[in-house]
Amino acid sequence: MTAHQIQFTRVSRNSKTGPMPVTTTSEETCASDCPLKHNGCFADSGPLALLWRKVTERKAGIAWGDAMASIKALPKGTLWRHNQAGDLPGIGNDIDANALRELIQANKGKRGFTYTHKPVTGAHNRNLVHLANASGFTVNLSGNTLAHADTLADSGIGPVVVVLPADQTRATKTPAGRHVAICPATLSDNVNCVSCGLCADSKRKSIIGFPAHGTSKRKASTIAKGV
Repeated sequence: MTAHQIQFTRVSRNSKTGPMPVTTTSEETCASDCPLKHNGCFADSGPLALLWRKVTERKAGIAWGDAMASIKALPKGTLWRHNQAGDLPGIGNDIDANALRELIQANKGKRGFTYTHKPVTGAHNRNLVHLANASGFTVNLSGNTLAHADTLADSGIGPVVVVLPADQTRATKTPAGRHVAICPATLSDNVNCVSCGLCADSKRKSIIGFPAHGTSKRKASTIAKGV
């Protein structure tokens, strides 16, 4: 069983997610190749950073198995977000197949969704992400640039999101002509994940764009511009 630590929050107080269940997973799950790691990641600052650090240091949260039990106990049809910080189970770039299957099973009948920066160029990760999306647990592939979003979309294994420059607040297109809609919650205080639910749709064709935000948004914007 994986040794990852998870904070399971039954009702989030985050205004962007809304009052939904969310998890926070220890930092060793973050992809080694993620260019935002300690370089523009929104989770590196603010109250979330403090919680994430405590979870990573095992000063907060619960064991993986206990977290899976909490997820399994959620009412049928519950919309919930896995990892407001952290990534899919597995150290660095690798996905832990057994742990992900446990997560997929715990989510049965629920509407769990998450995002991953783990690379899907290899068959191992690619097949597991495809399995998750085909099994009702939505894994959004996280693009670093619009061109990267195209590459991820070409894989055909799941829906795609992409980080955008902070000042990009209107819908745009990728180099290949794919439509990129701006996350509604970033445009209106009256919208959150609970009322939107787009990121939980594994069959979604449109790419969702997230303008860089947080105290390190300049760094994230630079990455999004591909410079």
